[in-house]
Amino acid sequence: MGAPDTPLMNMVNDRTRLAGSNRMELLLFSLGGSETFGINVFKVREVCEAMAITRTPNMPRGVEGIVSLRGAILPVIHLAKCLGIGDENAGAKLIITEFSGRTQAFLVADVDRIVRVDWENVRSPQSMLAGGASRVTAITELDGGKLVSILDVEQILADVMGEDLVTRVEEVPQVRTNQVFFADDSALARKKIAEVLDQMHLPYQYATNGREAWEKLQVIASRCAQSGEPLAQHLGLILVDAEMPEMDGYVLTRHIKSDARFNGLNVVMHSSLSSVANRKLGQQVGVDAYVAKFHPDELSHEIAARLVSH
Repeated sequence: MGAPDTPLMNMVNDRTRLAGSNRMELLLFSLGGSETFGINVFKVREVCEAMAITRTPNMPRGVEGIVSLRGAILPVIHLAKCLGIGDENAGAKLIITEFSGRTQAFLVADVDRIVRVDWENVRSPQSMLAGGASRVTAITELDGGKLVSILDVEQILADVMGEDLVTRVEEVPQVRTNQVFFADDSALARKKIAEVLDQMHLPYQYATNGREAWEKLQVIASRCAQSGEPLAQHLGLILVDAEMPEMDGYVLTRHIKSDARFNGLNVVMHSSLSSVANRKLGQQVGVDAYVAKFHPDELSHEIAARLVSH
């Protein structure tokens, strides 16, 4: 069994102070080609040398098999095969990740280092890599001009393991169908949120990053102020992701909570970063509730409860 990369993980464990500063740290890695990829260190539990992988029948494409890591059985997802890029024969490191309530290992060619980036310098890609169009959620540029593709690991996990179906969700009884505003950079997450809101018969508007969300929310608030209508008649709840290009969910929440026009409006954080530490960080900036991705019943219940109490 491979041993954890201790120096690297000591760095990972010391990163929570960055949340709310509109900065994050990326673990950089390669898939055997010339491209550099990144994943938010908040989703990384550890990094270790590749170990013997047990291949089992009927595994989805991209799943190499399983490994036993300190008593836990984890699926191993071969990222080069999933994306159709890089060297499919290269696999020297395992990145153990934890998000959306699941733990899995990503097999990669090599792990480079951790870099700190400002969310405002992270952009939604204008053009995607062939074969991985829906799997890259953002791109940033490092000093020296190297581009880093930040993977949408939630989308990759759903593509490989299958999406959880959105079954019947809770409706909102005896309450005005106030509009829900949500912000998320993941196309998969936006699809899931929209499915829940459609089943709840709630109107909605959305943004694909934090800065766009803040700009749209200010427009809504300004229009209400000019017309003399209470904002609560038009907006019932704001749903924010934690990780977003240009402005993260923590900074977006801080902006909302510091603007008197949004007084009394509930902000719910909906994130795959579901650790206790991330929940506490959300509370520090004023988040009213925290729902982990992707649990449609929990999300609908929280939305219903917040709208009824609004």
